[in-house]
Amino acid sequence: MFRIARMSAEKALRRVRQLNGVLGRTATDTQLRSQSTDGTVSIGDVSVKLRPAKNPELVPIKHISDNPPQTVMRHLRWIMQKDLLGQDVFLIGSPGPLRRAVAMQYAELTNREVEYIALTRDTTETDLKQRREIRSSTAFYIDQCAVKAATQGRILIIEGIEKAERNVLPVINNLLENREMQLEDGRFLMAADRYDKLLQEHTQEELDSWKLVRVSENFRVIALGLPVPLYRGNPLDPPLRSRFQARDINPLPFKDQLQVLYGTGPSVAPDRISQVLSFATTLLTSESTSMGLPDFPVEVLASLIKILDSVPNTSPHKLLHRLYPYEFLLAKEGKTAVEDTLKKFELFESDYQTTVHHVIGNVHPVTNSDAPSALVTLQAEGLNYPIQVSAGVHGVKSADAFHHFIGTPSHARLLADMMQSHMVHDFCLVGPKGCGKTVLTREFANMLGYHMEPIMLYQDMTSRDLVQQRTTLPNGDTTWRPSALVNAATEGNLAVLDGIHRINPGTLAALQRLIHDREFNLFDGTRLVRHDRYDELKKKSELSDEEMRERKVLPIHPSFRILALAEPPVTGSSTQQWLNSELLTLFHYHHVKPLSYVEEMEVIQGMVPNAVQDLMDPLLKFTHRLRNSGDTTLLSLASSLSTRQLLRIARRLAQYPNENLHDAINKACLSRFLPKLAKQSLEKSLEDANIKPFKPELQPMEIEKAVTCEIKEGVLRIGKTQVLVYNPENKMMVPDVLFYENPQHLSIMEDMLKDFLLGEHLLLVGNQGVGKNKIVDRFLHLLNRPRQYLQLHRDTTVQTLTLQPNVQDGVIIYEDSPLVRAVKLGHVLVVDEADKAPTNVTCILKTLVESGEMILADGRRIISGHPGQRSTENTIVSHPDFRMIVLANRPGFPFLGNDFFGSLGDIFSCHAVDNPNMESEMSMLRQYGPNVPEHLLKKLVLAFGELREMADQGLIAYPYSTREVVNMVKHLEKFPTEGLSNVVRNVFDFDAYNKEMRESIVTALHKHGIPIGATPDNVKLAKEFELPEPKLTSHWRIGSHPGSTKRQLLCPVEEKQVRVKGPVFLNVKNYPLDKYDDRSLEFSELMSHWNLPLEETSMIGDVAASTDLLNDIIHVVTSSPVGLYSTFTSNQAIKYVDLYDVFPNTRYSWHPKFKLAALGSPLDGQALIHEEQTNTILLLDPNTGALRRLFLSSALEGARDKIAGYFSGASDQPSHKMCSEFSFQNWAVFYEELGSALDVVDVLQGTGYSIDLPINLKSVHLPSKDAWLLTEAETNRRFLLTRPSPDMPVCQFNPVDVRPAIDDNETPGFSFMTGAAYSIADRPLPKDQLSTALGQNIDSPNRVMADSNHHAAIAVGFPDLQSESDIYTIPRKPVEEVKITSKQDPIFKLASKTVAKKEKESVFLSDCNQAVKVLPLQKVPTEVFPQGLRPKGVSAYLEVTDLDHHRLRYIPIPMPTYIPPYSPWLSNYSETDVAMTTTPSESIVTVDAGGCIRLWETGVGSLHKSLIEWQQMIGSDEGRLLQINFEKEDTGKDATSPKHGKIDKHNQPHVGGNTWAGGTGGRDTAGLGGKGGPYRLDAGHDVHQVSQVEKDSVPEEVKRAAREMAQKAFKQRLREIQMSEYDAELYEKFSSGVRRQVRSLRVILDSLQAKGKERQWLRHQTSGDLDDFKLIEGLTGEKSIYKRRGEQDPELGSPQMKPKRLRIVVDLSGSMYRFNGVDGRLDRVLEAALMVMEAFEGYDKKFKYEIVGHSGESYSIDFITGEKAPRNNKERLDIIKTMHAHSQFCMSGDYTLEATKYAIEAVSKQEADEHFVIVLSDANFDRYGISPSKFAQILTADEKVNAFSIFIGSLGDQAQRLAKNLPTGHAFICMDTKDIPQVLQQIFTSTMLSTR
Repeated sequence: MFRIARMSAEKALRRVRQLNGVLGRTATDTQLRSQSTDGTVSIGDVSVKLRPAKNPELVPIKHISDNPPQTVMRHLRWIMQKDLLGQDVFLIGSPGPLRRAVAMQYAELTNREVEYIALTRDTTETDLKQRREIRSSTAFYIDQCAVKAATQGRILIIEGIEKAERNVLPVINNLLENREMQLEDGRFLMAADRYDKLLQEHTQEELDSWKLVRVSENFRVIALGLPVPLYRGNPLDPPLRSRFQARDINPLPFKDQLQVLYGTGPSVAPDRISQVLSFATTLLTSESTSMGLPDFPVEVLASLIKILDSVPNTSPHKLLHRLYPYEFLLAKEGKTAVEDTLKKFELFESDYQTTVHHVIGNVHPVTNSDAPSALVTLQAEGLNYPIQVSAGVHGVKSADAFHHFIGTPSHARLLADMMQSHMVHDFCLVGPKGCGKTVLTREFANMLGYHMEPIMLYQDMTSRDLVQQRTTLPNGDTTWRPSALVNAATEGNLAVLDGIHRINPGTLAALQRLIHDREFNLFDGTRLVRHDRYDELKKKSELSDEEMRERKVLPIHPSFRILALAEPPVTGSSTQQWLNSELLTLFHYHHVKPLSYVEEMEVIQGMVPNAVQDLMDPLLKFTHRLRNSGDTTLLSLASSLSTRQLLRIARRLAQYPNENLHDAINKACLSRFLPKLAKQSLEKSLEDANIKPFKPELQPMEIEKAVTCEIKEGVLRIGKTQVLVYNPENKMMVPDVLFYENPQHLSIMEDMLKDFLLGEHLLLVGNQGVGKNKIVDRFLHLLNRPRQYLQLHRDTTVQTLTLQPNVQDGVIIYEDSPLVRAVKLGHVLVVDEADKAPTNVTCILKTLVESGEMILADGRRIISGHPGQRSTENTIVSHPDFRMIVLANRPGFPFLGNDFFGSLGDIFSCHAVDNPNMESEMSMLRQYGPNVPEHLLKKLVLAFGELREMADQGLIAYPYSTREVVNMVKHLEKFPTEGLSNVVRNVFDFDAYNKEMRESIVTALHKHGIPIGATPDNVKLAKEFELPEPKLTSHWRIGSHPGSTKRQLLCPVEEKQVRVKGPVFLNVKNYPLDKYDDRSLEFSELMSHWNLPLEETSMIGDVAASTDLLNDIIHVVTSSPVGLYSTFTSNQAIKYVDLYDVFPNTRYSWHPKFKLAALGSPLDGQALIHEEQTNTILLLDPNTGALRRLFLSSALEGARDKIAGYFSGASDQPSHKMCSEFSFQNWAVFYEELGSALDVVDVLQGTGYSIDLPINLKSVHLPSKDAWLLTEAETNRRFLLTRPSPDMPVCQFNPVDVRPAIDDNETPGFSFMTGAAYSIADRPLPKDQLSTALGQNIDSPNRVMADSNHHAAIAVGFPDLQSESDIYTIPRKPVEEVKITSKQDPIFKLASKTVAKKEKESVFLSDCNQAVKVLPLQKVPTEVFPQGLRPKGVSAYLEVTDLDHHRLRYIPIPMPTYIPPYSPWLSNYSETDVAMTTTPSESIVTVDAGGCIRLWETGVGSLHKSLIEWQQMIGSDEGRLLQINFEKEDTGKDATSPKHGKIDKHNQPHVGGNTWAGGTGGRDTAGLGGKGGPYRLDAGHDVHQVSQVEKDSVPEEVKRAAREMAQKAFKQRLREIQMSEYDAELYEKFSSGVRRQVRSLRVILDSLQAKGKERQWLRHQTSGDLDDFKLIEGLTGEKSIYKRRGEQDPELGSPQMKPKRLRIVVDLSGSMYRFNGVDGRLDRVLEAALMVMEAFEGYDKKFKYEIVGHSGESYSIDFITGEKAPRNNKERLDIIKTMHAHSQFCMSGDYTLEATKYAIEAVSKQEADEHFVIVLSDANFDRYGISPSKFAQILTADEKVNAFSIFIGSLGDQAQRLAKNLPTGHAFICMDTKDIPQVLQQIFTSTMLSTR
């Protein structure tokens, strides 16, 4: 390609060198000259008679020069020849004014009157033939250009033939061929010769009565068009083409063009002109065209030479870029080719700094000029160059008069360049949104005294909207109203065409004559003529201005200029590459680039003087880092941080300096609704820029709770923001809505109020049903602001947005829309559903928001005005209180709306409105349903929160909103007996027919305990057994007794201050709480469970539970590594604190033993961790990570113990224990086993005391805070340590004497508490429970106890009475222990190899009088097991001893879902590896070895209450019919034999009848909803279902026959695709595993193409809906005044819509097969390939996919190519088999880098809308020495290709490490195939923001 460009340049250079000889020759006889006499004009040997013009104003003037180029002369001679032959001509050629100039020159040369029409897609036959008008209530026809030209003998010039719709031009076919045409008013145009013959036979009156009209013999047609399909447009219709003689009008030859340019710039060096022209000519060669380069606008070169002539030191490179802006017009290859050509002709300037840049020195008015002019001095390199330019009619003003403009060096240079272009041509500013185009335009207009006419362009804009609009006068007469563009042309204003990138190019091309020639033909027949031509015409025809006006000729003011604004074209895009060869000829293009860092800072400081510098500096650095990034995602994010948006952020932060920059950036980018990859990129960029989120002292929920709202003394306060309440003139429009305040919505309203006070217009974006309308209405109600409401939809037009036309008494009346009323009255305009309207419609809001100006459809103009200015008939002064609040849904699937934020987001202050958080939603729902139980509200909120998360991840399509929850709560409030599982169907029945969606929803509902699908009798509580009666077995006497030597001993007590070291703040990791409700389908003791995110080697140490004001908190400590997991159930969060730094050596030789205690108020939420071997005591706050260490001994003692520990092994070290029964009071007791001291620690006060004992301790229990039970190590004797008096510590030592109740040592129960473990409750039983337990009426102090040999024991009188206590025991039956060796239970098989583990103590539930113990399977009585067999999937049992009901229950604990591989050998927590504790609400908490936490409910009373609630949630219809069912009665006819049925050729619906295939509600035949048919057959009709009774009546033999027939059809299908049944079964195994993922992926693919299927309005129809644009045509009686929806055919010649191309590169190396048994990586590759093949079936036009593999054999092994996708299951299975076999037998080696590089290169060469390469690979890079940085470089090598890697196999953390080293958003880890659809969705949606 580059070689072709160089060859072209060299050819052109050789031509330049030969010019001297060519130009030096004298004219030869072959040159043509034009000669004119009074009667004839001749060119060469061709002559034409001159005729006087009847209407000289219609003859072109000043078009032909004195000495036209020879090429033009030859064209004119040829046209003259055709004129003499009476033939019509077609001038075809490249875009530009030359063809029109030739036609006009011929007309001027031959003194011919001209009728001119520029065709557009809006042109109709009425514009060519006749148009109806109404005068004095009478409709009549006015001849249009074709008819006037034919009857008056004029030349009809038709320009833009290719732009007219196909049905328009055939109306003139007969006029061209036979000079005949039937007119709408009944007249008939007849050829001159036929008419003259008739006139010889008939009188003129007769011909007139016959309505015959003579077509002049001088009538000619000159058509101007572009060659199609080289250029966009419709090709010539063959009948029309055959009626023309064609002439190719090429650009002037090099020689002629050079002569013209020499004359244009006499002071410019000829060599420089030659170089410039040679460059332009090179880009017009066929070689350049073959490269896809647009044509260079060579005919505009004269304007460039004029600039060089006036300002000699201007850079030619810069000037050429204005005419041919290749930097933003072309892709990389095109840019290189153009730059190579520039270098060849020595025009290229690579160094921007060395380029000469001009600035404006001063601007002075020119006083002696006929037209307003200004003298602008341009300065550069110390030289001044004065240039004279046109100025506005308001007079030139000094630059000092405008202080609002903050000048920057780049803008100063750009303004100087704009002045140069303004001197010679109209120009266009091209730059991204928000870069300052509007500000520069305003400054330019102010400098030259121009009045700006802002004209907002939009896609559906017609040429009438642009030029003239039809309307009616008050008397009903039709008339034409000039547009703002026409007014600007006649008044000498600056017409600002804002958004030429949006308007249809064909519509904009209608302005070509106005821009090139400064002439324009209006629809009402008026001609606008350039001022000098107007003066010449007036002088020549001797007419006055009034007479010229009567003849509808008006001058164009000499000051008139057009300045266009546009966003850069998207190179490579099929829809956004708006800048084509035709538009290049219209303007000089100036590239407005974003400001540099220094300049942008200067602008911000100038516009916002009080901007916070400390915040602005990182903001601008971050913004410029994004802008300079090569990543398309980051560049897209940068577009949200335009200069306009940065100024908004600066103003906000200046006004509210306490706000956070991180939040401001996220708000500006609307990060909440960004695609996941874009959001990750933004977060990483913010992190890299050290812009961190604000961490408040309060939690977010507490902050929101602090936001309140009140109106006091006329002042509204929301949070901390205040404003005076508005006092409107009319309060009727102030909204008043039912609104329940909640913290989140109040927080949003405060944020809105801050922006409202800064004068901003607001944009609220969010999902449906999140309360956007409610928030706005409430906000306006609080402000007392009147509201105007406007709802948009897909049919909203610019006209309906501003005015609504109506017809009253034959007169068009425009009614003001809410927008206009809001502007007039100062109301707040609420624009709802803004994303539903096309963005090309809503874009007209831009000028209203930015400058307060807008032009209405009726000609009126909204202006901002100054204070006190009043509205007039034609102007509406915008009220200073007018404000706009726009509401839009989030962009993207499933809303399928337009991206309003992407188009107009930066002109509004944006606010993301999300679904309320849990607390806010609960607060709101409580107000909607005050009587709905709290637990039901919570379930709904949690379930819907889960569904919204799934919608965000793309797992489900519909984003469920608060609106649905509110409706359900209202239902439950009104009908409280309705079951929740029935009420939720009100929302979810929409998804009942989508199996995959329904499964996802039901799973989510079940997870949160909504029992959809459950039945009230599905109760599975544990089986109950009889509990033996308690028997009195012993007595305990406390205190002195005969023979005792230890009487009332007071132990020594030493008070001490606890040393505290810390706090040290550790990192707190947050994980979401994924909690599953286990009562979704059945009711049992198990309430819920969730899994901790443990590491692979983690082992459970202990568990403790507490509560705070909001949460139940469950702490779990782990070892290997040591850490604390804290679950906050209400906040749905798990916090993890890693304690590895505290215990660094736990991974290897030493395994700590932990005891955990949960503290109470005011330390609630904090945990006390005790390590028993080292006696380390830690106090940890999991909320903040604050860690403190408590020391019970002095520093000297601690050092001594530490040294001693070094010289003894871990097994030799004594074990320390903690007694934490009263940790909720923030104190605990510590002791050393076999030691003789107790340490009491008050954690809250930091104090304690030590008690020396006369015994060595075995164990300590705290039955009360005043009495502690001690057990002596050597003798197992017990002692009670009591408090002598209330003001003394517990220090009185009392022996406990135990004796049997009867004199028999074998008394059962006398051996109580002699085993290894026993437990004592820390609270007594109430009198009622004690009496029930013992079966006698008794009231006494008591404690419940338990040990390994007894279910429970009750000590009556203990510990408070000093007298004798009675011990009642319930002994446990002996159970024969059996070792579990089942293969199905590997954990216990492994556990059998370990050392004996200690027995776990019981826990007590005082309120329900229960003792609960965890029993291993081998200790559970056999009668518990069903049928005597130990159940599978059960790891242990909870033994519940219920003393109230005298019952035993054994509740199975499921096996761990995950078993750490080292747990059975290393864990010595208990014999069951299940930790257990109780919660303050008396639930049981268990934690198994896999980190699964389960919550159990065992109390009979609470279970009964929960069961009732559960059954109420399910609901029961009690047999009542809740709906009317119309079912077919039993016909009495039996199904006989199944059959396919007859085929109805007309596909009529059939119900019953036993005849037709595809019917419904019948029998025997294939169909739907019937009975007895062989298989289902859907013919597309409504389904009539037979009753279930009739279905059940089908005989068994008929069912069997139907099955056989279905099997036969299945086998026939297999034969058709040559697939065996074995292969079909094998394929089904693969397919069934990914079926759900295929469905999910197809939903994503549907979303990507659904929007493209939307039909468009087809206008100019003869039937359909009345078109508001054509009301006046309807009044006048025209027919084509309707519009209808239809498929819009693409414009011929327009860029073709190309498919997306996806190349999937799969790793099939030997390692995939080798390690498949480890992690299933090859299976995942095959599943992923199959998923892609099945999901993409049927999307051939939208997507082209390829699957290639790589291995040690090759880097590219084709399995599927783009055009040969598999068509059936057989072909797909063959591919899967081939891939598997290749991995098994291929050579070892890895070609990942080469395969990726080749795939990117190969796919980029194919034409596509977007290119994707996805690499499926394992992470085994280390083995082959593959560098992650090299891989990253390859992935990002081609900006056109979106390349990603998905790692589907990893040994250890290979994949995680590799992904971190790759660019953000380009690497994914998928260890499960089900995650691949979501990854693909992220990949596809990541390109939504792409700037390409």
